[in-house]
Amino acid sequence: MAPKLQVVTVSTRPGRVGPAIAQWFLDFAKKHGKFDAEAVDLADFELPLIDEPHHPMRRQYEHEHTKKWSASVKQADAFVFVTPEYNFSPPPSFTNALDYLFWEWQYKPVGLVGYGGISAAGRSTNTVKLTLAALKMMPIPEGVWLPNVFQQIKDGVFHANDFNAQGATATLNELLRWTEALKPLREEVRGGVLAK
Repeated sequence: MAPKLQVVTVSTRPGRVGPAIAQWFLDFAKKHGKFDAEAVDLADFELPLIDEPHHPMRRQYEHEHTKKWSASVKQADAFVFVTPEYNFSPPPSFTNALDYLFWEWQYKPVGLVGYGGISAAGRSTNTVKLTLAALKMMPIPEGVWLPNVFQQIKDGVFHANDFNAQGATATLNELLRWTEALKPLREEVRGGVLAK
């Protein structure tokens, strides 16, 4: 059975272009054929600024939005986060969503697709890697960087070039290696061995 990959749109800002880019990457991942890939849109979860009274390590979630988010993240084996850059940083919606959970993230590799202006969210993606590592995720070095992204979007559709496709292929290939290598540790977490 192919590992489950979630392609996550992390910006929730009105007028965002993230869903168009995520759709391109999702289609690319499906053609790649090594993952059971699905789209996840953070906006669908409507997570407020973290409002759980207990530390996420305890998994004592009181709110339905947290339980829904936890269930989604728990089923994934790997992630690709599609992210812009806000003032040299990841969107607050992204870091907030990461902070909601703890065990659900562990030992899952991460690819990053950064988009924006000239920097292509390079500062944002490098910054968020610290948080990902703290959650025991593996942010892989390979990624996709989309500078001046608006030049590649027409009528709401992202049109990739060869450079984008090369980055996506390298990202998926490396992501698969880490997904397979970390599988025993993910199974220990899911079985409760490491969570005790």
